[in-house]
Amino acid sequence: MCRGNHRQNIFRDEEDRQVYFMVLKWAKEKYDFFLHSYCLMSNHVHLHLETVDVNIASIMKYINMHYAISFNQKYNIVGHLFQDRYRAELIETDAYNLEISRYIHLNPVEAGIVERPLDYPWSSYSAYMGVKKDPLVTTKKILGYFLNSDTALYQKYVESSRQSRSSGKPNG
Repeated sequence: MCRGNHRQNIFRDEEDRQVYFMVLKWAKEKYDFFLHSYCLMSNHVHLHLETVDVNIASIMKYINMHYAISFNQKYNIVGHLFQDRYRAELIETDAYNLEISRYIHLNPVEAGIVERPLDYPWSSYSAYMGVKKDPLVTTKKILGYFLNSDTALYQKYVESSRQSRSSGKPNG
């Protein structure tokens, strides 16, 4: 998770988000990792990454540096875009892997931006629901936890848990 400095917006318009996706694409071409889920909020971003043979610090430095340079050039500003370095958590269990994906996809719902996660265009949820293709996202692992990789079962898992998930809920 990366948050804007002083909680400022890191995405001001659709073009900013498209640039971020382009930077993610470049990072995937340069480094070997899986992007299981993501959500681009106005002032922060959640990435659910699984690294292969590269340190996550290298990936995140690449993404944050390239995006910050582009953002600062576009808006003619200087200084830090992101508050501190990224925040990472090691995912060691299948249950937590699933919970992180659900948490990320419900982020705009919990923030009161949309009523349903599918209504938010800046997350990987639509790729999970088969609504759109997203070459950045690998859905196989998360959907593999459900019988026959059934997207309806994943949808039920995500959307039936809108009540407070205080136990195991990551901060962000």
